[in-house]
Amino acid sequence: MNRFEYVQAPSLKDAINMMNSTVPEALLQKAASSAHVVKAGGTDLLDLIKEGLVEPGRVIDLSKIPGLDKLSYDNKTGLQFGPLVTIAGLEESAEVKKNYRALYESAAHAATPQLRNMATMGGNLMQRPRCWYFRSSAHKCRKKGGYTCYAQIGQNQFHGIFDTNICPCVHPSSLATALLAFDGKVELTGPEGKRVVPLSEFFTPSEDKVTQENVAGSKEIITNIMLPPVDANTRSAYFKMGQRESYDWSIADVAVVLKMDGKKCTDARIVFGAASSVPLRREAAEAILKGKVVTEKLALEAAMKSVEGATPLKHNAYKVKLFENLTKRVIMQAVA
Repeated sequence: MNRFEYVQAPSLKDAINMMNSTVPEALLQKAASSAHVVKAGGTDLLDLIKEGLVEPGRVIDLSKIPGLDKLSYDNKTGLQFGPLVTIAGLEESAEVKKNYRALYESAAHAATPQLRNMATMGGNLMQRPRCWYFRSSAHKCRKKGGYTCYAQIGQNQFHGIFDTNICPCVHPSSLATALLAFDGKVELTGPEGKRVVPLSEFFTPSEDKVTQENVAGSKEIITNIMLPPVDANTRSAYFKMGQRESYDWSIADVAVVLKMDGKKCTDARIVFGAASSVPLRREAAEAILKGKVVTEKLALEAAMKSVEGATPLKHNAYKVKLFENLTKRVIMQAVA
């Protein structure tokens, strides 16, 4: 681990100024991947530093900035929460549990209770892939600027099954799956001010830029996460499948949000997690549900449509049927 400067930002303005100020020359490493990084909960950052993937000259701690840990819900504006809200904070929110059931379920099944109490939502969305080749200092893969994807030719049983030509790693945030299903947005703040980015545009597919997972600039901070309001006709559900029953990374997870008029579905959103380098919306499957009474037969038809176009690797073809089965199951859970 390299030497670095640790500073605690008292305000958002100070944090942005620190990101723009010069890091002492003595702390800049020749191999440093970044002059500065920001820290919230730090659960992923510490791993990245220990693994040599990040060698910062300065670590800027955001944990004491007032207001970034607030969560609120309003019938007109919807759900809003700051990047310092923990996963446990979402899980414990009565408003989230009542109005955004799929988000509550994704929070309740993420990681361990200890990590849920530490891990922040800003960090959860910004975390880097868990591909073992990317995390290995011995493999300079494409995501680290190399020319070889070792997952394509090696062990890939937990990797993506869609858009696998460049880098088949999967986005590690299972909460992003539910947030995208609810049409969430993120607010980014940097030296040029604030901008709001839909989550559908926030994550960067490997095909577009393999070394990058999102569109946040190097001097921008997530300052708010927003979900639109829901009504009494909104139904949602989420399910995560891991290799083990408890406290494991997702092999496959599915979030479904339905707008219902009685037994008829008027609108639908189906999102896959751990299927691609970004949370993946399945619009062709959604179209099958819209305007129809949702039955098990229709749910199966949508589920079969949802996995069309999959390009599994040598060791993960099982995921295709797994996603199909999970999609049918979660659609029926949402209707119920």
